[in-house]
Amino acid sequence: MATALVGARVFDGAHMLDGRAVVIEHGRIRGLPQEQDLGAGIARRQVEGLLAPGFIDVQVNGGGGVLYNDVRSVEGIRTIAEAHRAYGTTGLLPTFITDTRETMAEAVEAMRQALAARVPGVLGIHLEGPFISPERKGVHNPAFIRPLEEEDLAILTALTEGRTLVTLAPERVDMAAIARLAAAGVLVCAGHTAGDYATIVEAVRHGLRGFTHLFNAMPPLAGRDPGPVGAALDSPDTWCGLIVDGHHVSDAALRVAIAAKGTEHMMLVTDAMAVTGTDLTGFDLHGRTIHRRDGRLTTADGTLAGSDLDMAGAVRNSVQRLGLALPAVLRMASLIPARFLRLDHERGRIAPGYHADLVLLDESLTVRQTWIGGTME
Repeated sequence: MATALVGARVFDGAHMLDGRAVVIEHGRIRGLPQEQDLGAGIARRQVEGLLAPGFIDVQVNGGGGVLYNDVRSVEGIRTIAEAHRAYGTTGLLPTFITDTRETMAEAVEAMRQALAARVPGVLGIHLEGPFISPERKGVHNPAFIRPLEEEDLAILTALTEGRTLVTLAPERVDMAAIARLAAAGVLVCAGHTAGDYATIVEAVRHGLRGFTHLFNAMPPLAGRDPGPVGAALDSPDTWCGLIVDGHHVSDAALRVAIAAKGTEHMMLVTDAMAVTGTDLTGFDLHGRTIHRRDGRLTTADGTLAGSDLDMAGAVRNSVQRLGLALPAVLRMASLIPARFLRLDHERGRIAPGYHADLVLLDESLTVRQTWIGGTME
C-alpha cells in the first residue's frame, strides 16, 4: 500500500511547498498532491517539521566507532552508514585513505559486497590517495604514498556497481591516466595536491571532475600563483567539497569561494572519522593517536585528522555561520552532490520517480527522522 507523509512543510529540491503530501510507493516517490486531494487506499502518516531530500556525503572516513581503513568489511560499511543516517545522511561514499595496495583492494572488494547486499545508504567508494603529494599529505601516512601504476588502475576501475571517486594530486599522475579513469566512469578529484594552476586546468581538460575539501591540503590562492584553489574557482563545470566546521576553513574564505563559484557547484562534506555517533575521545590512525577536543580531531602536534562533523551540523553551520539561505544549503547537501555523482536523475529531489530518501528536520535543523528507499528509521 502507498503511504503519504502529511503535515510537514516540503522542500522538493527547488521550492518550499506547503500543504503537500509526499506519497511513497515501492521505495520511490509516487507524487506530491495537495493533502486534501489524497485518494482512498493511501495510508497517512502525520509528521511535523521540514521534509527534505536526504543528505548525500561523498567523503566519510568512518562512524559508529569504525574507520573504513581498519574495518574493510560489509559490516564495517554498514556501521558507518547507520551512524551517519542518524544525522540525515541517506547516501554516502565510505572513504578509504592512503594505505597499501593490498588493503585498498580489500576495501574495494568489501564495497563490491556491500553494494551487492544493498546496504542502505551506500552509493559507492571514495579512495582518497595514495596518489597524492607528500608536500600536502596532511595526516596521510607518507610511507604509503606512491605513483599510480597499472595494478592500481585495475583496482580503481574494478567496481561495476555504484560510484567510484578517486582523489589524487594531478601533478603526480599522468594526464593519460586521469583520462582513462574518467573514461571508465571513475569520478576524479584533485586533493592533497601542490599542483600549479596550469597543471590543474590541464587535468580538468582530461576529465578531472572536482576538488576534495577545497582549501585543505593544497597551497593557498595567491595573486600571481592561483594554484588549485584558483583553478577550482575558475573552472565552472567542476564541483568542490566544503568542510563547514569552523576549523578546516575560515567562514570568510568559504563565503568568498561560494561568492566566486556559486552554490550550484559547491557540496557539503563531513570528512568524518570513526567518532561520529559515539562519545569516543580519540582513536588510532596508522599508529598515531587522534584526539577529539572541542569539535576538532587532531594529532598530538595539532595536525587536523578529518573532522568531528556530521551533515546536519554542516547544514546548520552553513546557515548560521555563513549566512546562506536554507534552500541553497539543502541543495548543497543533497542535489548538488547527487549531480556530482551523476545520480540527480533519481536522488536529491522529492519528485515522482525519485528514491524515497528523505530527512525530517525540526526548527533547529536537528534530524527527527530519515527514510531510505521509503523505509523509516
